[in-house]
Amino acid sequence: MGKLIVTDGNGSTQEILLDKERVSIGRHPDNDISLNDKAVSGHHAVIITILQDSFLEDLDSTNGTQVNTKQIAKHPLMDGDVISIGRNTMKYEGTKVAEEDFQRTMVLKPGQFSSAFDSQKIDATKPLIGKLKVANGANAGKELELTKALTTVGRPGVQVAAITRRADGYYIVHVGGAQTKRPLVNGKEIDSQAFKLNHQDMIELAGTQMNFILA
Repeated sequence: MGKLIVTDGNGSTQEILLDKERVSIGRHPDNDISLNDKAVSGHHAVIITILQDSFLEDLDSTNGTQVNTKQIAKHPLMDGDVISIGRNTMKYEGTKVAEEDFQRTMVLKPGQFSSAFDSQKIDATKPLIGKLKVANGANAGKELELTKALTTVGRPGVQVAAITRRADGYYIVHVGGAQTKRPLVNGKEIDSQAFKLNHQDMIELAGTQMNFILA
């Protein structure tokens, strides 16, 4: 299990265990890590942990998120990484994650969403590989194979979810802050815990309907 050593702008430190699947970071008090810093957005970033691996994603914040002094949008955390958000730093202590296991966010908006799907290679010969098939809108029929450990899908600041691939199947978890709507699966809103996906489940996210298929 990884952990963060959080140091605020005044030099105070605290240790945060990444013992939850989703740990939110931001200025608002509803975050798991609440930072009293005007340079920090209300819901600034999130860390998704799958077994021993943790992934950091900026939630389209105003001032951005840095890892080891470099601006990032998404980043697989490695032991010793230093996250900078406003005047606050967070040192990650944990195991190394292969960068290829972190798949970039599929942005659900015209143009970018279409090109993101077009870039994916579909290999139908692989057994029990999940994929998403868009069911409505201009991108209806587009498919995305879910071969990575984690794929984030949605529109930052509007609605974002993460789909994780595990040994026993695929799970979807809400990534956005408490003030953003949660994804729907078969017409029902998922809760704060990871929801296991079944073949032919219908996901609705940021106005886009996607059929989950195991093939």
